[in-house]
Amino acid sequence: MESYDLLIRGGLCATPNGVAQADIGVKAGKIAAIGTLSDSKAAEVFDAKGLHVLPGVIDTQVHLREPGNEHKEDLETGSRAAVLGGVTGVFEMPNTNPTTTTREAIEDKLARAAGRMHCEHAFYVGASPANVGALAALERLPGVCGVKAFLGSSTGSLLLDKEEAILAALKAGRRRMAVHSENEDRLKERRIYAVRGDVKTHPVWRDAEAARSSTERVLRLAREAGRLLHVLHVTTADELPLLAGARDFATVETTPQHLTLAAPECYERLGTLAQMNPPIREAHHREALWKAVADGLVDVIGSDHAPHTLEEKAKTYPDSPSGMTGVQTLVPLMLNHVNEGRLTLERFVDLTSAGAARIFGIAGKGRIALGYDADFTLVDLKLKKRIENSWIASRAQWTPFDGMEVTGWPIATIVRGLTVMRDGAVVTQGAGKPFRFWGTL
Repeated sequence: MESYDLLIRGGLCATPNGVAQADIGVKAGKIAAIGTLSDSKAAEVFDAKGLHVLPGVIDTQVHLREPGNEHKEDLETGSRAAVLGGVTGVFEMPNTNPTTTTREAIEDKLARAAGRMHCEHAFYVGASPANVGALAALERLPGVCGVKAFLGSSTGSLLLDKEEAILAALKAGRRRMAVHSENEDRLKERRIYAVRGDVKTHPVWRDAEAARSSTERVLRLAREAGRLLHVLHVTTADELPLLAGARDFATVETTPQHLTLAAPECYERLGTLAQMNPPIREAHHREALWKAVADGLVDVIGSDHAPHTLEEKAKTYPDSPSGMTGVQTLVPLMLNHVNEGRLTLERFVDLTSAGAARIFGIAGKGRIALGYDADFTLVDLKLKKRIENSWIASRAQWTPFDGMEVTGWPIATIVRGLTVMRDGAVVTQGAGKPFRFWGTL
């Protein structure tokens, strides 16, 4: 009789071979067997009958605010929100205080994460004019998912807006570089359109052309530099043809909120809680993003989890900060879209797990296959629930989707064979480890 550390029995498993009922045996944190394992025993048996067993969901864009702004979020609370939402791993952004632009800052974040983060994790290095010469070495450090450049100003002080500086950063390294793509010069010119007290003017100020012109420029520069590029949180119909013409080196991310909300309704209903960068835009942009999902142009979904307190968000626009919580609601929102027919479950898996592993080269993650890490997101596709602020584990304690009824809900989060979340409770603390990447092993 074969013996396992964990045996997941009877779930509908999403493997590279399709979705079918199977048992999964786990040994030493790895997937050791897939199939009919009725004659096997295990230290822990998880009855998954009626549940879908998916590869662990990876959120490739979160801001966990530590160090410097722990009153909004920290690595523990942010990763708690992640695993409660069915997310097994996150990529964390560099616009903390101090910024993550040095070896010391990266090592500090990894040390802070050890024993405190409940999910797998990696940290972006922020690009700045001051550290361009060090980026090639910094991007190869353990626990680093790549380089992130802010081409337009957003939360924090990181900015790389001059063409020569962007090109220099693109030439400084080999791994895929991620960019927040808004044109800083246009943002400055159009600041006058941000009407005080009227958050509906946020997408007027930070308009589609600010995104389109920036993406056009960075694609041209990346091609010149011979650098792989990842364009974060794409929001406009205008950028999509440009990105479709750059598939040999550029990958595309969008967010659940840009696929779910639309202006002006979201601003009228939510006020500054709907304010983020790049903005939530009109419905025709949202529909273009869905077409891009259907056409295979979108590679990955990232939540852009960027918490601020309700007190901060209550400031008069444009003094109110941009950003919203998202890591805990990514899975329910996207499963609801699956149930409403906007994408298949297989496409969900590709966007939330396999895609991230593929484009960033995450070692041992992103699929249910022999020898891979035993990371699983177990979901009840038929469970109807209401998203509520009281469920949100983020220190910010709110979501723009408060009160929304969804169909599809995370039931358990398993990381390297450890059941971390089950039935809405975190049951294993601080088990997260740094991601490993093919390009830096």
